[in-house]
Amino acid sequence: MGRWAVAEYADGSVRLCPLDERGRAAGPVVTRPSLDEAVRSHPEVARWVWRATGAVYPRALRSGVRVARCYDVEAAEALLLGHEGRYGEPRSLSAAWARLRGLPVPEDPPLSAPASAQPSLFEAGPVPLPADADPLQALMEVYAGQLARTDAAEHPGRLRLLLAAESAGMLVAAEMRRAGLPWRADIHRGLLAELLGERYPGGGEPRRLAELAERISRAFGEGVTVRPDLPADIIRAFSRAGIRLSSTRSWELGAVEHPAVAPLLEYKKLYRIYTAHGWSWLREWVRDGRFRTEYLPGGTPTGRWTSNGGGALQIPRVMRRAVVADPGWRLVVADAAQLEPRVLAAISRDRGLMAAAGGEGDLYTALALRGFSGDRAHAKLALLGAIYGQTSGDGLKHLADLRRRFPDAVAYVDEAARAGEEGRLVRTWLGRTCPPAGGDGGEEDVEPGGRAVDEEEPGPVPGPRGTPSARARGRFTRNFVVQGSAAEWALLMLAALRRRLTGMRAELVFFQHDEVIVHCPEGEATAVAEAVPAAGEEAGRAAFGPTPVRFPLTPAVVECYADAK
Repeated sequence: MGRWAVAEYADGSVRLCPLDERGRAAGPVVTRPSLDEAVRSHPEVARWVWRATGAVYPRALRSGVRVARCYDVEAAEALLLGHEGRYGEPRSLSAAWARLRGLPVPEDPPLSAPASAQPSLFEAGPVPLPADADPLQALMEVYAGQLARTDAAEHPGRLRLLLAAESAGMLVAAEMRRAGLPWRADIHRGLLAELLGERYPGGGEPRRLAELAERISRAFGEGVTVRPDLPADIIRAFSRAGIRLSSTRSWELGAVEHPAVAPLLEYKKLYRIYTAHGWSWLREWVRDGRFRTEYLPGGTPTGRWTSNGGGALQIPRVMRRAVVADPGWRLVVADAAQLEPRVLAAISRDRGLMAAAGGEGDLYTALALRGFSGDRAHAKLALLGAIYGQTSGDGLKHLADLRRRFPDAVAYVDEAARAGEEGRLVRTWLGRTCPPAGGDGGEEDVEPGGRAVDEEEPGPVPGPRGTPSARARGRFTRNFVVQGSAAEWALLMLAALRRRLTGMRAELVFFQHDEVIVHCPEGEATAVAEAVPAAGEEAGRAAFGPTPVRFPLTPAVVECYADAK
């Protein structure tokens, strides 16, 4: 049988029901004592329809039960709301059901960053349905409504694929949290000692940071004390030295000639490691040789993932040395080469750019052979300038050459930028929709509850076309159509790779943007290394249809993550 709806009840039991192609009941309701028992007793089910994967699936995983496919109603609701121009409205099952019934819509609970890898007894539960609402019936009503809304979309086939891909990503996220990333605490402690030196009693900064702080203070004069961990203190110190700074971002400091700059840049780099991945992080986040966090598919407006706690997507390069496979196992690490330019070729259908992206070699070199006087650097600057909205300098000069040679590619992102400036909704290839004008139109580099030494300022709220805020939204939507479509490719790649790993002991253990890590027995490493690039090509065909564009994923089989680069 195809798909079954399954809902949990207050007594811990679940009720399930087969569904037809329109989401209506296609058989009797069945009761089972738990989700894992329901899955075990119905192996014929191809897709489970449930409220939210993150809330339902982990309990099944703890019982050793996995499902092949699911439909996550709350993830789908968020995507459909965005598609309808209602980005950010409550997405819970209870909210969706209330909208169907014309009832007051409850707010979603806030996302709270966990303090450690250990589960909390006080985590917020699901938004409750009204007391007289049956959970299974509410689930089926919402699901049927979502199918109808999807059918009404401009490109329903693409939107269905996006909903399926997002749900597959939810399964991968839950399974990666369960598996955990292999992490050697002893190596981590050795790295901290090497980089930061010994810790002083009483919880003060480690020796290396204390020495750098002293050097920074001395650089501003005898008797001067500067707190390098406080940006305002640094700005005041430079101001007293006659140097005006708008921030303490590294790129701005790097343009300043002053003896404090070099130790300050070193301090910032080490301080970030100390606060984000230091001894406290190791104690809180690594258990039994594994680092586990909560991955959040679709955590940004473009669909890129974020993580809730632990800084999983911000692991410093030096700390990769602590990511080591278990004895007799290997890490298969792969990332997609020049993913976003290749995606632009596929979604714009620009013949010239598709031809350049039709090989597995360096895309920018292929572009340079078609223009730019054979200069790879100029070709790269032009293409990235088109994607990211470079409006001045060399990027603008080379963009004119790009426009002549690849007119459809440039026109595609130009139209996305124009639509953004005008306040229109802009969609990725499969249909993820940008926030409306005045909404959250920026990417978050800091995860919920996180903290960064260099905090970016909030972006402007879009205004009338031609204003700085409208142009800022145009730059966002220009990149949104490419980065968001790339995120869709990545979801489909994960789904394809997960399916190809079925029957192996290999586990997906890490993913960020365009990079994936599989932990597997040494004897499976060759098969996994073959599965990874095959999944990438399958994702390209599924997302964008038949095009000559290649999406190479180059795997490296290593014992240590750091050796893959």
